[in-house]
Amino acid sequence: AFDLDTVLRTVASRAARLCRAENVVIWRISGDSYRFAVGEEIRPDFMRIVEGRSLTIGPDTIVGRAVLERRPVQEADIVEYYRGASGPAAEIARLGIYRTLLAVPLVRDEQVLGVISLTHTKVQPFTDDEIELVRTFADQAAIAIANLDLFETVERQRQELSRFLSPQIAALVASEQGAKMLEGHRRQITVAFLDLRGFTAFAETAEPEEVLGVLREYQKAMGELIVAHRGTLEHFAGDGMMVWFNDPLPVDRHELQAVTMACAMRERFRDLAGGWQKKGYELGFGAGIATGYATLGRIGFEGRYDYGAIGNVVILAQRLSAEAKAGQVLLSQRVQAAVESEVETGTIGDLALKGFTRPVPAFEARAVRSAAPATS
Repeated sequence: AFDLDTVLRTVASRAARLCRAENVVIWRISGDSYRFAVGEEIRPDFMRIVEGRSLTIGPDTIVGRAVLERRPVQEADIVEYYRGASGPAAEIARLGIYRTLLAVPLVRDEQVLGVISLTHTKVQPFTDDEIELVRTFADQAAIAIANLDLFETVERQRQELSRFLSPQIAALVASEQGAKMLEGHRRQITVAFLDLRGFTAFAETAEPEEVLGVLREYQKAMGELIVAHRGTLEHFAGDGMMVWFNDPLPVDRHELQAVTMACAMRERFRDLAGGWQKKGYELGFGAGIATGYATLGRIGFEGRYDYGAIGNVVILAQRLSAEAKAGQVLLSQRVQAAVESEVETGTIGDLALKGFTRPVPAFEARAVRSAAPATS
């Protein structure tokens, strides 16, 4: 994460040293007030007054004037300046420790983000050269604050995207390398297609609210397992979903992760189905898993893009899913070969799948003997 405090402390320290100043403070603005952020050469009496307090931005304080006027403001003797006044700034002046004060606004893109203030312990105005130097430090601090604001904005956007996209894809969209990967690349992935058996008949007879309730319960349970096994959810489509592994983030033993996830889903589904059967809902779970190379990247049109995978591996996983009976997780031959030492499997035989000129060998995942590598 971006460490703003370290940057601001470095700026305050250099300003204190090069301008031979005390009580160098960087104030952060929030709404119509400002608060202490970091400081250098700070005395306890000063902190007792300002710590944890919000000071209102106004023309009655030197820091407030710097914000409102968007220019450096200097007062040679703050003891005289605040004589008879009230408020935190006047309290500081009455300490009698600080005399000359310079306040320079931190401006970025015409917005005041904060103020850097410096003091001398005697009446000794800062020179024009020193003021220009502080302006430079103020620019550095403003850039640091703006960068943090940008970082936080991107992070908020990524978190918002994660509500609608797979977390991996949301992170990809928000990353520097994302643009290049979104243009398209080729990678070996393992694809899992999952859907409910008997859903069409159920949807035809049930009330829409009942259908939506089942889908929400089902998708929530399956979604938790997708995230736990580091799968990338391509889309929900009613009762069906497509998940792949090893893109955009690499996944060790991605074939095993996919099979482990599907078997865990099958077990979780049995718990859900028990409750649904009591309501008269007869539903089953089936899955098809294949592995191979695919081209991945942005698909769609301006204003509505998705991150998709294209290749025979996608079609094969979909066709296997369509053939799976309730409770079956069907595997392609390559997936079976990759997981046979960790997964108990059985042969289904050659299947005549739509779109494939020759019969395709298929296998059934019955149980996982050993867990897939733990999630990172």
